[in-house]
Amino acid sequence: MDSAVDCPTLPLVIGAGTARAVMWPGNGALYRTFQVMELQAGDRTIDLRHPSDSAYYVAAGSGSIVDLASGDRFDLVEGAMLHIDKGDGYRFEASGQAGVKLIGGPCPADPQLYAHLAVAEAS
Repeated sequence: MDSAVDCPTLPLVIGAGTARAVMWPGNGALYRTFQVMELQAGDRTIDLRHPSDSAYYVAAGSGSIVDLASGDRFDLVEGAMLHIDKGDGYRFEASGQAGVKLIGGPCPADPQLYAHLAVAEAS
């Protein structure tokens, strides 16, 4: 069962994959967010940077995280956990045919990630 299937989509993925907000301020989460990002082979996220720390778990597949300051690339494999300090820029990229599934996000919430959803709800 996919708990993210009916969750709002976030415009974070460049390619055919998706990013969905499972736990976010729109459903009451203030101190922790939870996105499910599924990147297919060749997909990547937009460049990301948050005013708070972020934590992610690699739930399936493989890929890499790119440090936007240095350009360094670090491999990610299924089962890996990672922590990103507030203010650090990063991007996820899928590798291999299976792509990569990531679970996590900024904690506390980064309001910019959900700004488009607040506008849609107000309409």
